[in-house]
Amino acid sequence: MFILYPQAARFPLGQLFATPGVLAEVSATDISSALARHAMADWGELTQEDIVENNRALEEGSRLFSAYRSTSRVKFWIITEWDRSVTTVLLPSEY
Repeated sequence: MFILYPQAARFPLGQLFATPGVLAEVSATDISSALARHAMADWGELTQEDIVENNRALEEGSRLFSAYRSTSRVKFWIITEWDRSVTTVLLPSEY
């Protein structure tokens, strides 16, 4: 999988992991695009309350969470741990 790490990244993604379910249902292109958005603090399909919480977590060093849909409309999540050491891409059912 080819990952573009954007110049405008707001935080490091650390080691990248993807669950078997997301690899089976979401294209590498969709995952790469979502990871780039996540790294730029574009949190995807979250409520305004969750966006505010993520922005606070970005400043305070807490866990970051994003939600996206693939081009085939499969919902998937991206979670970066508080210490920015690991980012995981997964389906909601795999949480």
